[in-house]
Amino acid sequence: MSFGKTISAERKKKGFSQEELAKLVGTISVTIGRYERDEIKPSIDIATKIADALNVSLDYLTGKTNVELDNSVIKRVVEIQSLPDEDKKHILYALDGLLQNVRTKLAFGK
Repeated sequence: MSFGKTISAERKKKGFSQEELAKLVGTISVTIGRYERDEIKPSIDIATKIADALNVSLDYLTGKTNVELDNSVIKRVVEIQSLPDEDKKHILYALDGLLQNVRTKLAFGK
């Protein structure tokens, strides 16, 4: 999917109008429309603001990854990465247990 189509799809998924997204980003709705139609490309600064407003990664918007990463998850990963190794190990162990619990529930439909 193109950069513009991804912006459009994410904007609609989040329930924003072009005008609302434009206000969050600091531009006008006409410009958002031009981005969505791939007529023009935003600067890195504006693209980052769009990603933040839509709560997705810039890599997702630009098509470098097809996995939509929530910015709140990314912030937590960065925070965990900055911890001492022993603390990281404990957090990742607990996280593995929680993920396994969710996978089990999903597998058995509970």
